[in-house]
Amino acid sequence: MFDQEAAALLRVLDEGFPPVETMSPLAARQAVQARQAAVTNLDDVASTDDLAVPGPAGPVRVRVYHPYARDLAERETTIVFAHGGGFVLCSIESHDGFCRALAKGAGATVVSVEYRLAPEHVAPAAVEDVYAATRWAAQRFPGRLLVAGDSAGGNIAIGVALAAARRGGPALHGQVLLYPVIDPGCDMPSHHSHGTGYFLTTAAMRWYWRHYLGDTGVVGDLVAPLRAGPLTGLPPAVIVVGQLDPLHSEVVAYARALATAGVPVTLREYPDLFHGFATIGPFGPAASARSILFGDIRAL
Repeated sequence: MFDQEAAALLRVLDEGFPPVETMSPLAARQAVQARQAAVTNLDDVASTDDLAVPGPAGPVRVRVYHPYARDLAERETTIVFAHGGGFVLCSIESHDGFCRALAKGAGATVVSVEYRLAPEHVAPAAVEDVYAATRWAAQRFPGRLLVAGDSAGGNIAIGVALAAARRGGPALHGQVLLYPVIDPGCDMPSHHSHGTGYFLTTAAMRWYWRHYLGDTGVVGDLVAPLRAGPLTGLPPAVIVVGQLDPLHSEVVAYARALATAGVPVTLREYPDLFHGFATIGPFGPAASARSILFGDIRAL
């Protein structure tokens, strides 16, 4: 049975946000910013640093979340995080609250990356920015290094993992993927069964992909992981998805492709949850899923 709290939140999300496919990227960004809630969990971390690190097209802004007063986690686990937003929307600020919760829950230093957005910067600009930040983090923080992201950020995190495997590093201990965008075809079964009425729509996904791929529509090998060839050599994955998500089928297909390639995979499927549930805000079912996620990260 669909959780009543989740159903109420879904109604708010569906009714309160105009379809992005009817908007310009600028208008969509303004709409997202207008809905951005104040961060209420500032005390989840001891401190943060806003820095600029070397990138392929100039400095890349990052925000580093230190969960402990003396940065004890920096000798253990660091997570490089790419925010969601369909490659077009959102920022470090939109995911500030979640990154604080992630640092606390996983007991890890989190490096959130302000990568270049589409359509001004088409694929694979976002991947290259986050890859550059990952290389910087590998030099700055000893210990285990993971890449993570939600939605489009999950796609970018996979691209970083592929780049690291093909370019000789940095060595990654894991990939943490929250309902990652996988394939631009937008034609797998869950797009037909849940393509409308569950917050993220298939029409919106097509709009996002169109802006990310640009005028040529060329799908590079760091952009569509199911088309990227052998997935051998990638780090273990923790993958989270709701079964009401139009991306559900492609996410499960990616998890199976990893397993076929011999990559250890922990796949968490939530039957009554929809796209974005872990990062939208703390409500009952999402809080439980977050707790399991943080435990899975610690176990990687």
